[in-house]
Amino acid sequence: MTTILVGMALGGCSVGKFEALSAAKGGGDITGSIAPPQQAAVESDNPTAADLAFARVAASDVLTKGGKDSSQPWENPSTGARGSVTPLASAYSAEGRTCRDFLASYVNGTTESWLHGAACRAGGGRWEIRTLKPWKQG
Repeated sequence: MTTILVGMALGGCSVGKFEALSAAKGGGDITGSIAPPQQAAVESDNPTAADLAFARVAASDVLTKGGKDSSQPWENPSTGARGSVTPLASAYSAEGRTCRDFLASYVNGTTESWLHGAACRAGGGRWEIRTLKPWKQG
């Protein structure tokens, strides 16, 4: 019995916790050492709001850097979705502000699609994303 108690103490378990869990589950072996399996990310043709938030941050970053022919990767670790944002063409003026269009890839599992967006320069030199939606060729 002493060996079991020493082993439990060194293993990080407490007798009281073990007994309470065992009683709650109706007996049986409970170790608590193996976490339940994580649910697999759900593939979707449509980005989640969180996916779009990551893409918006990447778009703002790549436009702020202003490099020619540059792209910025993005990834949402919660959903597994990822992609990259690439500015298109040159800046233009709209409503007295400097604006720029961009294209963002969206990959979630085996699903791949494109998003089209527009951003305009805001205060402090950062870019404010005005639109970001599925790209429809046409």
